[in-house]
Amino acid sequence: MNNDEAVELLHRMIDIPSPSGREADVADFLAHALAGAGLRSRIDEVGNVVGEIGTGDGPTIALIGHMDTVDDPIPTRATGSRIYGRGAVDAKGPLAAMIAAAATAGPQFPGTLIVAGVVEEETPASRGAMNVRRQWESPDALVIGEPSGWNGIVLGYKGKVDIAYKVHRAATHPSNPVEKAVEAAAAFWTTAVEAAGPERSHAAFDLPGITLYELTGDMVDARLELSYRTPPGFDIEGVVARLREAADDGVVEVLNAVRAVRTTRRDPVVRSLTAGIRARGGTPQPKLKTATSDMNTLAEVWDIPMATYGPGDSSLDHAENEHIVIEEFLHGVGVLGTAIEELSVVLKEKVRI
Repeated sequence: MNNDEAVELLHRMIDIPSPSGREADVADFLAHALAGAGLRSRIDEVGNVVGEIGTGDGPTIALIGHMDTVDDPIPTRATGSRIYGRGAVDAKGPLAAMIAAAATAGPQFPGTLIVAGVVEEETPASRGAMNVRRQWESPDALVIGEPSGWNGIVLGYKGKVDIAYKVHRAATHPSNPVEKAVEAAAAFWTTAVEAAGPERSHAAFDLPGITLYELTGDMVDARLELSYRTPPGFDIEGVVARLREAADDGVVEVLNAVRAVRTTRRDPVVRSLTAGIRARGGTPQPKLKTATSDMNTLAEVWDIPMATYGPGDSSLDHAENEHIVIEEFLHGVGVLGTAIEELSVVLKEKVRI
């Protein structure tokens, strides 16, 4: 796939709206695009689009990005150097770069390249990645497609625990000194903050952060929803147990939980991406993210080399002016192409040893 074809693919992907749960149109487009680029393509039972290419005689490398976007459409438009539109950065840019790199590697690739566009990454359930981990055999290496900047590599993400609390109290006069439902919910929030530990920060990878998403109710019924962002080693079970104890007759429900993930600069995927960035004249920039991604979901079941990579400025995720610089996108395609070549050699040598 040449540069013009790669940019055209990206533009068309961005132009197809695909908010979480409504990815069918872009999946159909990509299934045909993958087949046209020489990959064997299919759409699985949850709507993930999957393409494969290579001789099969060697390691299996998986490139997994997501097709869905937040449900906040913005017009697609192209300037001489940029493409604007929802998903340009998060994460159709990285996914398009993966598809272009796999197509360029071609059927002669000494192994199997799997490229997947998964559904519902932007939702707590991560339905697409959850189906991948249930149905696929573990590949030999994995690259997750999220915006890292063309010369950046994401080594890790914080984990996440989403919790809901519901409480009921008998109706009474406001002047009655007994605790009201909304007061119980407010007290629960204070307990939840304390349970995170003495030091908290959403900006620091090694510290937990906590966010209050919702607090609704009155004197009789109240509901609270909160989320912890958790560093490696965070005692999720201990915190949940403490909250349940503090809830008294309230109900604590864990809505979603995924642990933090972190690899190292010595990881074969990281080293291969590093080689790809240097080959294009860039200086590799390892990063740790305080959000989560499908890397968290898959790392829970796949103990393999992995990292996250993709062109695009992550500060533009979900932004009103979301866009990707075409030159950086093409750098990303080249970096992935080199990384795939390097990784296939490293993994094959590892098997021989």
